[in-house]
Parts: sequence; C-alpha cells; structure tokens
Amino acid sequence: MKSPYDIIMTRVVTERSTHQEEDDACPKYTFTVAEDANKNDVRRAVQAIFKVNVRSVNTLVVRGKLRRLRYRQGRSSSWKKAVVTLEPGQRIDFA
Repeated sequence: MKSPYDIIMTRVVTERSTHQEEDDACPKYTFTVAEDANKNDVRRAVQAIFKVNVRSVNTLVVRGKLRRLRYRQGRSSSWKKAVVTLEPGQRIDFA
C-alpha cells in the first residue's frame, strides 16, 4: 500500500485550474498523481491529506509533446493528472 504522499505529487497551477478552484458550488482541484494510481487511490489520498470529502475524481494521462532542438528530436515526459471535485462547502487551503 502506497503512502498518500506517494500518490499525490504536486498541484497543477494553471489559469484554468485556479478558476475551477474558485467555484463556490463544487470546487475542483487538479493534481499530478502517480501513473499507477487509480481513482480510488486518489480519492483516499486527498481525503487523508487534506481532511475533505471528495465527490468525484477524473483522471487522464497527459502525453508528452514532441520537442526539437536544432537537428535532434525528443519527447517530454508523459504524466497523469487528476481533477478532484469536492462536496459543496468543502475547501482546501494551500496557504
């Protein structure tokens, strides 16, 4: 069994994700998670770390982009993203 801190790696901070966090009805938080974690693992980890009630979890794999540097070609790393929707009235304070 993995630790919750091994499942939830970092918070994704983009314009879209911060806009979803400010929703009063059902705030959504976006995290980078371990690639072998499933939705139930992510749900348990968020509930254990932040002490909130999770309504739903959506996961997706972000594929690495093709990158070029002069005459060489490479690919950035793929990573797994989880969008966690909380119950109404719940908040995560990152401060």
